[in-house]
Amino acid sequence: MSADLENEYFSDGITEEIINALTTVKGLKVIARTSSFAFKNKNIDVRSIGKQLGVSTVLEGSVRKAKNRVRITAQLISTNDGTHFWSRNFDRDLEDIFALQDEVSLLIADQIRENFGHLNIQKNLIEPPTKNMEAYDLYLKGRYQHLMWDGKGIANAIELYEQCVVIDPSFALPYFGLAYCYAMAGSWGNNQGLLQMSEEKLSKGFKLDKQSYVGNFSKATLSFWGKWDFINGHKFFQKAIEFNPSYTEAEEGLCELYTAVGYFEKALWHTDNILKINPLSPNHYFTKANIHYLNEDYTKALEYIETSLSINPNFTHSIALKQLCLILTKDYENLNDFLSQTPLAERPAECRVLYKLVNSEDKIDIDISRVSSMIKENSGGTLFPWQLFLLVHLDKHEMALDFLEENIKMHTGQIINFMNIPLLKPLHQYQRFQDLVQATFRIELLPPNSENKIRITTPPKALMSDAEINIALDVLEKGMQEEKWFQNPSLSLRELAENVNISSNKLSWLLNEQIGQNFNEYINSFRVENFKENALNPANSHLTLLALAYESGFSSKSVFNAYFKKNQGMTPKAWLRSNQI
Repeated sequence: MSADLENEYFSDGITEEIINALTTVKGLKVIARTSSFAFKNKNIDVRSIGKQLGVSTVLEGSVRKAKNRVRITAQLISTNDGTHFWSRNFDRDLEDIFALQDEVSLLIADQIRENFGHLNIQKNLIEPPTKNMEAYDLYLKGRYQHLMWDGKGIANAIELYEQCVVIDPSFALPYFGLAYCYAMAGSWGNNQGLLQMSEEKLSKGFKLDKQSYVGNFSKATLSFWGKWDFINGHKFFQKAIEFNPSYTEAEEGLCELYTAVGYFEKALWHTDNILKINPLSPNHYFTKANIHYLNEDYTKALEYIETSLSINPNFTHSIALKQLCLILTKDYENLNDFLSQTPLAERPAECRVLYKLVNSEDKIDIDISRVSSMIKENSGGTLFPWQLFLLVHLDKHEMALDFLEENIKMHTGQIINFMNIPLLKPLHQYQRFQDLVQATFRIELLPPNSENKIRITTPPKALMSDAEINIALDVLEKGMQEEKWFQNPSLSLRELAENVNISSNKLSWLLNEQIGQNFNEYINSFRVENFKENALNPANSHLTLLALAYESGFSSKSVFNAYFKKNQGMTPKAWLRSNQI
């Protein structure tokens, strides 16, 4: 959904809330935020979007906020032929924003169910997280900054989240946002004070909401990245996924944990799974590339790095990983070109020197005279430990082991993967290195390496007894044949359910599982038969085919023509010619 730039944080936040609401409908595939937002403010044909995301339907629209009013436009479009299934405009007071989010989410879910098949839809998809609109607005601003995923964004998010909890101490989400931000800042900056603050914010958040998937993700992040506690990190990542199976950030965290402990097969299974839900996430492709890099499959790693960079050419994680892979594949020509053409390359001078040290047999002219001063420079703020790599390949192994041991004690960032980092292989010969591996990754500190990844699906449970089915079918038949319910052009599944006196979930199940048609197929089949009968009646010869279609209950020319041709195998005009005497 698009928005004016000034209120982009608001539009993004509302869109994300609707995405999250729809993920709670079981059986409905909803593409994650990152991939959905890849098309924001871009004029791209919906058929192309459908192909890239692997979806049959796209929701597009806009969110506008002006003072205390909010306006949402939304339309549901087929990626097959561009057909508009549904469109609505909403104009409400800002105070009604949660009711509006719930209404929009329910209407979207209803339309998908009516057009594609049975879904059990809850009475409400969104519960208000706060009653304070000022606090909610600050939270959306903080979340917007948080999702910048950089130092400045995290710092801004912390400031906004802190303001938010002052205004409304009973609002759980900003506590969890703070917990995550403090955990990441503390773990990558070696700041125990920030990690303690993360613990405190989590405690306050969980007192308000014990089942928050965001809270469990933040707890997992603190456990894994902040403390290198693999068992609790695993436990809370799993809980976050259990509460929201579509939350790919949590499953990516689980991938990173499995990668760190060397469970590469499991990590790859989960990266493949999250890419089904979030196929345009540069970070997910980086995560997959990193697994292949640590497993020394540099060709595969480079393949996924290129995919990541094709989505976001400025994604620094993939840029830095590409540098290492080009060193390890002895491809100096491409490495040198890449460093020269990429302003965001990580430590280009150190990178060139490292190439020379790793590939000493390669007769290239690289000045390594400054390597000693490079080692002394602080490499803080980088993804990879360039100082450590230089020490290892200068054969200063004792110094390298000192550096490694110190950073393990501080639980520094990507050092967590040290057991399998290819550039540290020369250290494997030392007992000291093996002791560090054993102390960090001994079996009792690891989650189990056995997980049933096959999700067993049980046959859907019948929602109605045989007696209820027979009664409902009789009422439906009478309503369609005698009262012509189908002639109502605005008839919805929920309205039809009220006519039959059963719930909309039961009616959806009845139509799809017992009759074998979704709601629109069922209703439109009656409309087509009514049209055919009236079109052959000489008394209606003065009416156009479109007028007859409207009288039969169709509300648009395109829907009528598309359904008639699909149902009858020819256009209405061709059918009429072939059936007139």
